[in-house]
Amino acid sequence: MRLLVVEDEARMARALQRGLQAEGFVVDLAGDGPTGLDLARHGGYDAMVLDVMLPGLSGYEVVRRLRSDRNWLPVLMLSAKDGEYDQADGLDCGADDYLTKPFSYVVLLARLRALLRRGAPERPAVLTAGDLSLDPARRRVTRAGAGIDLTAREYALLEYLIRRPGQVVSKIELLDHVWDAAVDTAPNVVEVYVGYLRRKIGRERLETVRGAGYRLTP
Repeated sequence: MRLLVVEDEARMARALQRGLQAEGFVVDLAGDGPTGLDLARHGGYDAMVLDVMLPGLSGYEVVRRLRSDRNWLPVLMLSAKDGEYDQADGLDCGADDYLTKPFSYVVLLARLRALLRRGAPERPAVLTAGDLSLDPARRRVTRAGAGIDLTAREYALLEYLIRRPGQVVSKIELLDHVWDAAVDTAPNVVEVYVGYLRRKIGRERLETVRGAGYRLTP
């Protein structure tokens, strides 16, 4: 397995390289964001260990650019920034996992093995269905580039549907995943919000499948 480690602290980078090589990995190093991005794009790696604070381009920006290229290389981010919002930013921009420094080497290896088992399935940071796009990190929805204002419930409904393009989703499934399961909600509330959503994204985009549910069309 080939790994790319992008880390600007030379001692840390060499220590990671030695440790990972001892586990049987082939490991290349990069010390800045632009070099790491170029290698990630063209190096044929199985996974990348990526620091957040890098010269040239931050780790966040490296991941964003990879995902915008539809490059799904598994990425484990490393950072001394341990705030919950820092970790959320890393995951929202497209990273697969986030580990704070100082870290356990045993845990690092376990998380890398988990990423390698999952491989590189498509997991875009921005979800699309035709000219409709939804950016979960920014909670922004656009159609043909124009912004659409949605309420929190409308947004949650669209996000659930856009993650299942072309699939028929039942009212019960929508109630279970979009509404509070602890609250007794009438099934017809789904119809009401589907109507609201249709008026904003286009009626033709959200199809009623009689007796089965709803389907978001590309």
